[in-house]
Amino acid sequence: MCFLIKSDKMCSMNAIIEQLRKEENCRENLSKLRELVKTNERKAQCIQVEGYAELFAHFLDSEDAKTRKNAALLLGDLACQNQMNTLLAHYQNETTEFVKGAYLEALAKLDVTEILDQLMKLLEQLSDTEITVENRKHMEAQMRPLRSIQLKYQGKKVHRMVPHPKGKVILTCNREVREVLRRSITSGRATAHPLGVLVECEDLHQITANRLYRELLFPVSVKGLLEPDPDVVAEALWNADILGQLLELHGEEGPYSFRIELKSSMGLDKKSIFTKRMAGALERMSKGQLLNSTTDYEVEIRLVANKEGKLYPCMKLKTVPQHRFYYRKNSIAASIHPATAAVIMELAQPYMKEHAQIMDPFCGVGTMLIERHKKLPARQIYGTDIYGEAIEKARENAALAGVNINYIHRDFFDFKHEYLFDEMITNMPIRGKKTKEEMDTFYGQFFDKVSQHMAPGGVIIMYTNEEGFVKKQLRLHENMKLLDQYLMQEKNGFYLMIMEIRG
Repeated sequence: MCFLIKSDKMCSMNAIIEQLRKEENCRENLSKLRELVKTNERKAQCIQVEGYAELFAHFLDSEDAKTRKNAALLLGDLACQNQMNTLLAHYQNETTEFVKGAYLEALAKLDVTEILDQLMKLLEQLSDTEITVENRKHMEAQMRPLRSIQLKYQGKKVHRMVPHPKGKVILTCNREVREVLRRSITSGRATAHPLGVLVECEDLHQITANRLYRELLFPVSVKGLLEPDPDVVAEALWNADILGQLLELHGEEGPYSFRIELKSSMGLDKKSIFTKRMAGALERMSKGQLLNSTTDYEVEIRLVANKEGKLYPCMKLKTVPQHRFYYRKNSIAASIHPATAAVIMELAQPYMKEHAQIMDPFCGVGTMLIERHKKLPARQIYGTDIYGEAIEKARENAALAGVNINYIHRDFFDFKHEYLFDEMITNMPIRGKKTKEEMDTFYGQFFDKVSQHMAPGGVIIMYTNEEGFVKKQLRLHENMKLLDQYLMQEKNGFYLMIMEIRG
């Protein structure tokens, strides 16, 4: 067996082991050794520790409880498989509550196939134990690794939605475009909601095809907003029959795997403590029908804080079929969200022409152009971008969407074309590190270049957070006029601006 360690840490490592052999500063040295293992994983050099497992296991018999705990955790960190039965035996004989979880945490990192039945019986016994204020922390510390083992070896049940699920859902969006989304709902009763639009639907699948929302969430019917206390929130969700809601939507028994997403200004450390404690409470109350799994899960329990810090609970389900943006295999950091692009096309539709010749001068991965074509078929579509990686990704996205788009790896300001365009659609580059003066010059050059490529009566559909520069260029370019303007995101000043080239 081996673990990886930087060469400049070798002396420190050897010195620690030598002190452990002499049983000097055992608790501290075991802790230091754990830190060395954690911080030097996957490094270039590997030190053999054959035979050291027995040395570390020796400290499981220490009279000092923290030494026993550190030794158990170290054996798990090093995946000392030959100490599996030793760890289990010491867990069974341990009398100090705060140490017990360490043995199980170590076992969760080993292959425990041989003792799986014993561990699952232990989990059952712990689940039936009465939880008190005094024992809750230690009980959860034991049940958490056992739940992890249960998921690992018994697997997750794959759930699917019932054929025609009904009920209330929240379609999220920026509040500035909430009314646009609400008007687009043709099935079910739609009303404004702080997170977007609340829809009461008879068939969820009729809602999922809508392209204008960002996320689909299921509200949990609690009484009012919840105090930011993990036990209070867990109990409120359980009393609201969150498990029954999942059963109704899927028609299948659990267990359901979940994670908790806390949207609040709470610090990371506090969030971690909060979510861990709440997850343990839900697992305990559901007797394993709700299982916490932070990486592979079906249910995201989302808690959204208001300005006062109180929490609104809802769920995001991975089991909801989502095919709206199937083409969006690739993206880059500057890519526009496809739902935002879809909203832009919804608002701009009255100014579009069928079978138009269209161009996007800063196309990125092509989302704007694909959404434009889906809204109204185009005759010819062109996109340019200076980033070759973006162009390659755009071509793949377009192929998946089944749209014929001519993507060209070129700077728009060097672009030439034989024919004039009917529409110029673009998500303008953000300022980034450019100065105000540089951005002013950029917009001036852009409007000059656009004038060369647009047919009389052509339309510019622009998404930008530089309203001032656009208005300035419209004053300087008398051949252009503003047709319409929509505030898309007040916080960052993003607008949809629709302009026309005069004949």
